[in-house]
Amino acid sequence: MKILAICGSGLGSSFMLEMNIQQALSELGVDNIEVEHSDLSSATSDAADLFVMAKDIAEGASHLGERIVLESIIDQDELKTKLKSKLEEMNIL
Repeated sequence: MKILAICGSGLGSSFMLEMNIQQALSELGVDNIEVEHSDLSSATSDAADLFVMAKDIAEGASHLGERIVLESIIDQDELKTKLKSKLEEMNIL
């Protein structure tokens, strides 16, 4: 499985989000998921199984498929809660 962290430019925000996703996965005891980051305009629906992004770009990412939309990309608790829920929904956890 692959998770892609998305932001507008594919630089700082998505890279920070990628690191936060890796930390959350580690805390959840999941180690078989690949995590990368990208800008929204380069992301395609076949680039990953799950896309994580802030709410400000979520509307422009509706074509990507399975998504987690965050109110705050720096809120680790929100990320971990939503990630856990989505992975359970996808029968991965």
